[in-house]
Parts: sequence; structure tokens; C-alpha cells
Amino acid sequence: MPDDNVSSLTAKREAAVAAFADVPREPGAKKPDPILVADDVKRNFGGLLAVDVDHVEIQRGSITALIGPNGAGKTTFFNLLTGFDRPNSGSWSFNGRSLHGTPPFKVARAGMVRTFQLTKALSKLTVIENMRLGATRQRGESFWRAMLPFTWRSQEKDITERAEDLLARFKLDTKRDDFAGSLSGGQRKLLEMARALMVEPELVMLDEPMAGVNPALTQSLLEHVSNLREQGMTVLFVEHDMDMVRDIADWVVVMGQGKILSEGPPETVMSDPRVIDAYLGAHHDQSLAELEQEFESGALTAAAEAELSGDVAAAPSSEPQAPPSPTEDAPIDGGPADEKPAEETVAAERTGDTKDGR
Repeated sequence: MPDDNVSSLTAKREAAVAAFADVPREPGAKKPDPILVADDVKRNFGGLLAVDVDHVEIQRGSITALIGPNGAGKTTFFNLLTGFDRPNSGSWSFNGRSLHGTPPFKVARAGMVRTFQLTKALSKLTVIENMRLGATRQRGESFWRAMLPFTWRSQEKDITERAEDLLARFKLDTKRDDFAGSLSGGQRKLLEMARALMVEPELVMLDEPMAGVNPALTQSLLEHVSNLREQGMTVLFVEHDMDMVRDIADWVVVMGQGKILSEGPPETVMSDPRVIDAYLGAHHDQSLAELEQEFESGALTAAAEAELSGDVAAAPSSEPQAPPSPTEDAPIDGGPADEKPAEETVAAERTGDTKDGR
């Protein structure tokens, strides 16, 4: 790669990081130039509150990672923002334009596109046909113009050339005429990302781009994600691979139980106790012996019941407590030898074989 390109890439990364210099490291922090803003977004599934985002902003020209444990609400949040699901409440805007209630195809036309955790390639169409479908505002999609090829032939030629350029960039040009269903999992991820770029978007949302990808293609995908920023696009991606997050993310947003728990640069977020607890549990740093002692004392059970009832303050201390001292009303092991175990007494009463009834 030429030296001027390298310096350009470095400059854009530095500019993205510099934009966050004065941003508070707290949930819902205000950004200097947000491209996407969401407020009070909630989504219920029965009695489960899957998404409960008070406020979040995505900085323009940056790569932002959305992380959190399984079930945190990340994909549901993606679905809401892109029109694939409807919220119970809330609003969000893209480039200052409200997208609440906007169907997915209009969201894509506005310049905000997404990929899926499970790829959505049309398996019985060829790779180049999948790419052509990604382009928007095609004249040939009109019923009447479709019957007049001279009105759309030139546009289709331009679309095909752009698609072939993208396939070459993603190293899928040799698969041009293969059915999409014949591609490997990693190649489908590449195809889906390349197809998303046919829209010429401003914001690209990637849902677990590394999931199920052969390690041989991981580095290639990393480079492609990084290059999106260098081409002037904003990236928001969901990922569980923390190495990938550290390598390419400028900013990290952490979700847990539907809420935004933390925000900040990767190195700050990774050391946040709230993030560690969300991934590993609140007792991740305790030994097994300590946990067993708390369980036997009833502290863990009482704390769990208090948390489920919403009365966290009523939960007892996690300090181990001494067992109650034995009393006459509470016999302990090692009582008088002539006392029969409860099972034997019951059996004797059933057969009538007791000292009083003999």
C-alpha cells in the first residue's frame, strides 16, 4: 500500500479517536457530531423488557462497537432502528430525520443499511445477481419501464460495473457466476457486506460480522470493516470477539438487560466493573468455597429473591453467617440413642407395631 494511503488511514483513525476526547465516559453521553440518535426506545415481549434505551448517540465517521452478553437486546435494538421490528415507545433520527415507523427499504434508501447475524443471501441467484439487487432506485423496477429496456439498460450496465468492482475488492470476483447458496459461511458474510455497499450508505450496521467465519477469513473481514471508515462511512457493529473490538473500535457501547450500561474507549470499557459483571456475573471473583458458604448460609438465595422482587436494599449482607445454635426444639445429629428416626416411626405406626399399641 502506498505511503500516502497509510498516512490517510492513520489520519482518519486519529480524527475519529480525537472526536471522543471530551466525551464523558458514561451511558448516553453526548457526541460532537452524531449521525444516529435514539431516545426512550423500549420493546416488550410479553412481560420481558428486551430493550430499554434512554438515550444513545453514534458519532459520525467512527467505528462504534455495541457489545454485551447474549440476551442483552443488541440485535433487537438493531431491528428496531432499521424498521424490522416496532417499538412500544421511543424515537430515533438519522441525519436529523426521524425514522420512527419507517419501513426497512426506506431506511436503506435514506443511507442506513444493515447486515444480519444469519446471512440473507438469495441462494438460488448468482453472486452478481445478488449484488445487482442491492442497488436502489433502479429504473427497471417500474412495471411499465421494465417493458422498455432502452430506459434502464445503461443504468443496469453502471450497476453491474460497480458490483464487479466491489466483488473484486472483497475477493469474490471468481465466484461471480456461482450460486450464492454454494458459498461458504465466510464468503456469504463478505457477499452481504459487499451488497450493503451497493446502496452507497452513510451508516453501516453489522450484526456479528465474525460469527461462524473461518479464521482464515477473519483478518480479511477486519480489514474490510476498517476500510469502511476510511471511505467516509460510519460503522456500528455488534460483536462478541473482544480482540476484534480492541483492534478496530474507536468507541464501545455496552448493553445489558436491554439498557446501556457503559460507554467509552475499548481500554476503558474492558476494565469497567459493570461490564465485567455483565459478562462474568457479580460473583466472578469469588472462590467456590466462598460461594458454597454463602449458599449454605442462605445469603445468595435471599439476595436473588430480593433482586427478583425489586427490593435490592432488603437483601442481606453477603458475609457468611454462623449457623443457629441448637435448642431443645431443634434437635441436632447425635441425639439420644433410643430415639427412632422419623422413617422408622412412621413405618411402625402404619403396622401398629409401637410400644403403646403392642
